[in-house]
Amino acid sequence: MSTPLADTTNPDLGLLYAVNGLAKRSPQWLDHLVSWIGEYGILIGLAMLGLVAWLQARRRPDAPVAVAGLLWVPLSVGIAELANLPIAAIVDRPRPFVDHPGLLVLVDGKAGTHSFVSDHSTMTMGVAVALFLVNRRLGWIAGGLALLQGFCRMFMGVHYPTDVIGGFALAVAVVLLLAPIAMAVLVPFCHALSRTAVAPLIRAPERGGAAVAGNGRRGRRRGRGAVRAEEQPPESDLAA
Repeated sequence: MSTPLADTTNPDLGLLYAVNGLAKRSPQWLDHLVSWIGEYGILIGLAMLGLVAWLQARRRPDAPVAVAGLLWVPLSVGIAELANLPIAAIVDRPRPFVDHPGLLVLVDGKAGTHSFVSDHSTMTMGVAVALFLVNRRLGWIAGGLALLQGFCRMFMGVHYPTDVIGGFALAVAVVLLLAPIAMAVLVPFCHALSRTAVAPLIRAPERGGAAVAGNGRRGRRRGRGAVRAEEQPPESDLAA
């Protein structure tokens, strides 16, 4: 049985119809493209941003701290998704197309699932906020992708605007409120890993390390040769 939250306000429903109406007026290929982006494309893009952030974090002077912050990205998303389970069950809000058949639905298999809050919006904003704490430039990019994700979910006709906003709010709350506790655990953990065989995952090896070592070995060889030369008697003594 739906709760009163299922009875959307006019601004909520009006914005949904406005955005979903774009799908009705768009060519079919564009609808398919937006559907793929909204279901998979943005999540793949965020995964690539995470990979770039990790490669950069390993080269920072505070690499263990930066990598610890990146570990918090997937962990915070997982916690937010777990928190969404009881929220979705309590609110019990059906998908918008259930109560409003006039909407164009661009993805199948959503009929029996909850609408509030949007899982995709929660995931993408969680990644964006957690990534922003480590790398602001990449965090801004991820934030733009999260906003695009919310638009796509409405375009596809599977979420109300308040579902998207609720997902954003849940993600921000989980990431920021639990970040101090998480970092208190993850930073020592990454420092410990940096002293093990998996250290390259935490801190990038120095590029000039091998060259410096090689130069040192050559220098030691030259030094030993010089010592041997000094130990030999001068030519005049040999001649005598």
